[in-house]
Amino acid sequence: MTSGDRAIWLWPWLSVIALGLVNLFVNATSNIIDDSRGGGTPDIGGAFTLEATSYVLWVALAPLIGLGIRRVPPRNGAWVRFALFHAGMTILISLIHVGGMALLRTMVFSLLGRRYGFFDDGVLMPLLYEWRKDVISYAIIAAVFWAFERFGGTSQPASSDPSRIAIRDGSTAVFLPPAAIFLVESAGNYVQFQTADRVHLVRGTLAAWEAHLSEHGFVRVHRSRLVNRAHIAALKPRASGDLDITLDDGRVIMGSRRYREGLITSP
Repeated sequence: MTSGDRAIWLWPWLSVIALGLVNLFVNATSNIIDDSRGGGTPDIGGAFTLEATSYVLWVALAPLIGLGIRRVPPRNGAWVRFALFHAGMTILISLIHVGGMALLRTMVFSLLGRRYGFFDDGVLMPLLYEWRKDVISYAIIAAVFWAFERFGGTSQPASSDPSRIAIRDGSTAVFLPPAAIFLVESAGNYVQFQTADRVHLVRGTLAAWEAHLSEHGFVRVHRSRLVNRAHIAALKPRASGDLDITLDDGRVIMGSRRYREGLITSP
């Protein structure tokens, strides 16, 4: 992660921390209240220990989920890949969450002189039970990261003219017609807008600009590159599955096989 991306990663992570704290308090106090209503003695320490250990793991795993949704976001023409990738991610995340949670709980209860046997009744059913809940938590965290990247990642000036794209090149507000832009590439902390005669350097992330530029006919062809479909003259597949993309000004750029399906099927 580059320093230019830190704000986009920090705020969703802080949001996950805040939402998780609320969830921790509600779940723990609900368990305590239920015990009281049932006539039992509320186990306050145990209730908060159970919720806190799960919370710590989700906070630690949140950046990994954010990375997953950044690498494979919801995108037209690639829904099968999106669904398969994140279904697999939920299994991996759940295994880490459950295993880490069980270990932490065992350690904490041992220090308190108590025993915790998460897998006393077997392994498969507890894992399946927890995975069902973890899918929901994964979806919420992924949605938080995606929303921040989708709506909060650009530093573009406002423009009421939909026929122009507003960017801020240094201290100068520049308004470009979409047809003038051939290529948009990630460059460390910045994004490069390449026209026929110059390059505009804009602070921000490619993922955030992709969300804004897709309505203007731009399509991702590489993890660090967007191309204006109107300027694509030819596509030549490589043996590796990657593509050579020839633009109508004669330059040839590489497209990744990861984005080949979206490039071919996008309107």
